[in-house]
Amino acid sequence: MIAIGFRIKSGRAIAVALGGPAAAPTPLTKRIVELSDAKVPATRQPYHDGFGTAQEDAAVIARLVKTITASGKRSVAALLESEGLAGQKCRGACLVVGSLIDPATVGNPHIRAHANEGRLFRTVVEDALQIHGIGCSVVVDKQLSTEASKKLRRSETEIKLTVAEWGSILGAPWRADEKAAATAAWMALV
Repeated sequence: MIAIGFRIKSGRAIAVALGGPAAAPTPLTKRIVELSDAKVPATRQPYHDGFGTAQEDAAVIARLVKTITASGKRSVAALLESEGLAGQKCRGACLVVGSLIDPATVGNPHIRAHANEGRLFRTVVEDALQIHGIGCSVVVDKQLSTEASKKLRRSETEIKLTVAEWGSILGAPWRADEKAAATAAWMALV
């Protein structure tokens, strides 16, 4: 039994997979899941039209979203078929995001563009997982430690120490994003 945690970023996600049981998880792999197309740089920030400017052309956004959706499906499928994960039953996934704010409630066009991108990349991963029959939950980064402590029934310190140790197994880089994805995967194992 495995579970996968994702730290959603603009145009990509950091994924960490753990094997169960939740009482003693084993780190299996970490990798970047590309959600954009390197051949189409605008897919990194589809709601932007240059530095600090929001993209207003709905046809351009629709074309970019289509490319992002296809890239996300391919990348999630490749992750699930990768060495160490292929053929294993995935219990679930957990996505760590920066915010769950409704972009329509954001007045500033530039900040709204960021909110739209956050929602887009999150839903692309959710939809790609659903194609494979994998359910997922979502947690906001600032609430991750508290939520993990509740779900795992361990102290925040114990969780942080355990997750930090996994970096020596999975290798560098092992920064905040990788640790967040690993914590999310652990939560998905429960």
